[in-house]
Parts: sequence; structure tokens; C-alpha cells
Amino acid sequence: MAFDGLDPDAPRFYEELAADNTREWWIANKARYDAVVRGPFEALAAELEPEFGQLKIFRPNRDVRFSADKSPYKLHIGMVSLAPVAFYLQLSATGMLVGGGAYDVPPAALARFRELVDDDRRGPEVEGLLSALAEDDLVPMSEDAVRTAPRGYPIDHPRIGLLRLKHLAVGRTEPLADWMWAPEVFDIVSDAWRGVGMWNGWLAENLGDLLIRPDRERPGQR
Repeated sequence: MAFDGLDPDAPRFYEELAADNTREWWIANKARYDAVVRGPFEALAAELEPEFGQLKIFRPNRDVRFSADKSPYKLHIGMVSLAPVAFYLQLSATGMLVGGGAYDVPPAALARFRELVDDDRRGPEVEGLLSALAEDDLVPMSEDAVRTAPRGYPIDHPRIGLLRLKHLAVGRTEPLADWMWAPEVFDIVSDAWRGVGMWNGWLAENLGDLLIRPDRERPGQR
């Protein structure tokens, strides 16, 4: 059967889960999750894989071992490609996050990235690539960024915003929209991921094996 879009009941599912994030609620609504959330997401992944490679859909369970929040289930569903530089898609009650790159960056890779950003020739190259992606609203994910300046770099560096990054990922958020529940979602995600692919290509060429964590299949856990 042809893919005809994600299910508009998926955001409502996560709204209700947020109000009652318990194992009892989940068990009572597991069949609904499979039908309106995971099933359509798997169908979209199958459409995307021929161009973007194998995609993994994350489990709904949260890892609460080291978290003060013991809510057992995530309030979103996500998919990611299986590579050190990845494509990522997430759907929640409020909308969609589409992006990619390297989320959980090993120290050696981050140090090398900062060296390139600092370089008078290579730094503007990185800045130019990210400026081009920003025209499609694909911007660096700045969560956990250094507040002042990384050690060894001046606070007034011309590319201080890039030096502060800890995650080498780009993305954009999309509010809930009718196109998500139509075949058009495939085209919009594909176009965004092609832009992300430019960033992934730069990361792979310039950081390469430095991005690989020996203890992980891919960077980051979302």
C-alpha cells in the first residue's frame, strides 16, 4: 500500500501521554501507538531508506537510570540513520524536528572542529556552508553550548558562536501542519535531509573516524 502520510492522531496520542505518563496508560493505549504513531513512522522510514540508508526507529521507553524525571515513556517518536553522521526526524505533540549531523561528539572530533573553525581559511568555509543551510532554516543545534568561550579561544573570536557548539548537528522545527498527514511529508523531509547531507559530507570529510565512538553504534541518544 502506498504511503499516504503520517497519522493526525499521533500528536493527540502524545498530548494524552504527557497528561498520564504511566505504564498503565501505555498498556491500555499500546495498540493505538502501533496504529497511529509507529506504523506510519515505519512506513515513512521505508520510503526514505532507498536514498538515505537504513533507518532506526527509537524505542518509546526512556532511560531513567540517571534522570530525576522517572516518567517511563518519551513524548516523541524519532528515527535516525545508522552512521556516525546521521539524518534525524522526530514527531511530537507540538510538531516535527528534522535535521542531522553528529549529536554526541567525541572530544577529539570537537577539538578538531574548533581548530578548523579557528583557521583563517577553513573557518569562513564552515561559516559559509552553515549560512547556506540557514537559508532553508537548518541551523546549528546549540543546546549545551559553552556559555563563554572554549578554553584556549578568545571570547571576541569572529566565529565564537561556532566555537561554542558541543553538538555538530543542524535542524529545523516545523509546527504541526496538514502536509504532515499527506504524502507531501516525504518530499519535505527528503528535501531537508538533502541539505543536511551537505553538512554530513563536510563532517565526514573533515572529521572522519574522529566521530566514531567505539562504545556506540551512532552519536547520541534521542
